[in-house]
Amino acid sequence: MAELISRPEYLCKLVQNKDVDLIKIVTGIRRCGKSSLLDLFHSYLTANGVPESRIIHMNLESVRYSNLTDYLAFYGYVSGHISKTEKTYLIFDELQAVSHWEKAVESFRIDFDVDVYITGSNARMLSREFATLLSGRYVEIRMLPLSFSEFLDFYEFTPSASIEEKFQKYLQFGGMPVLREYQFNQQRSYDALDAIYNTVIVRDILQRNSGAEFGMLRKIMMFLSSSIGSITSPSSIGKVLSGEGDIKAGRGKNIAGVTVERYITMLRDAFIFYSAGRYDVKGKQLLKTLGKNYVVDLGFRNMLLGYRDADRGHILENIVFLELIRRDYQVYIGKVGETEVDFVAERPDGRLYVQVTESMLAPETRERELRPLRMIRDNYEKIVLSMDRSFITSYDGIKTLFLPDWLLGKQD
Repeated sequence: MAELISRPEYLCKLVQNKDVDLIKIVTGIRRCGKSSLLDLFHSYLTANGVPESRIIHMNLESVRYSNLTDYLAFYGYVSGHISKTEKTYLIFDELQAVSHWEKAVESFRIDFDVDVYITGSNARMLSREFATLLSGRYVEIRMLPLSFSEFLDFYEFTPSASIEEKFQKYLQFGGMPVLREYQFNQQRSYDALDAIYNTVIVRDILQRNSGAEFGMLRKIMMFLSSSIGSITSPSSIGKVLSGEGDIKAGRGKNIAGVTVERYITMLRDAFIFYSAGRYDVKGKQLLKTLGKNYVVDLGFRNMLLGYRDADRGHILENIVFLELIRRDYQVYIGKVGETEVDFVAERPDGRLYVQVTESMLAPETRERELRPLRMIRDNYEKIVLSMDRSFITSYDGIKTLFLPDWLLGKQD
């Protein structure tokens, strides 16, 4: 087995839920580290005295289990290996390969003393039927590619490399763990990302959505990648693709928009894109229209479009969005009157307002970024993240932070 690189924050979440009567479900895009996380947890169990005889660890996409494609065969095989006298730990990788797997998992819980951990690469595995069957009896752990902090731990840099130079590598290559093997060789890295992308498209989208077309998925993927951080609607994308002859416009209703929405949903379900809805800060309500989409890893965007710095502000915004998700926030786009706050981030312990910009040095830019935050009258924390290293760290109580420092948890 290849050396496992620790992902302590995710491993900690599994350990915290160990022996809790909840099914632990790790979700995320393929190759983001879910299988390695289960291997790390397996090692944790054995290091803490659990014998191998009480651990059943299966990757359901292995040919070894190709005959276990339905829940009855799966249940029959696994139940024959579960201890009848002691707790058994069930670790199932890519369980969506088994049809109606949730019925088998619920039966394991009812029939045996087990603790269950599973991964999946498509959000549709958390379907309405599954949620109904296991309502309140599972916890989802959303796994993302490497954070900037993890990126610094994964790679080796020359002693003279500045934090800005390291951050630039992160923007260029992204955080898919497998790229560590190529040590910043751009061609080999992008070839690897293209292979991952194609696998996601085929296994997690095309095989699960009849009638979906590879070419259309790629066009919409490129469209969304080129407009990260911009407000886009399926209708507007549909009009562009209709104008280019990619989608038939239809009559009487927005067929193109409906088609695009369906494809965007497929990309979200495969965890290639994450969406942020809009929140009216003053009206304290979610708005139904005009959200934004962010790509799960900038390496995919650069592989598809070519790496370029032209839209650096939105690239930084994408990085911040993903980091807020990692920190367990629910993230929205904030509407404040006629202006906008990049992110309203909420979790049970409070709320955070965030603006992201390349630089605050120009007075007009500084005023543009501060104005929406000044209009918010509550006492929750408000911050502006930029690439500036400035001795001014606050404007009227609004913090200004060097973005890489914030990503590394250096708040002050």
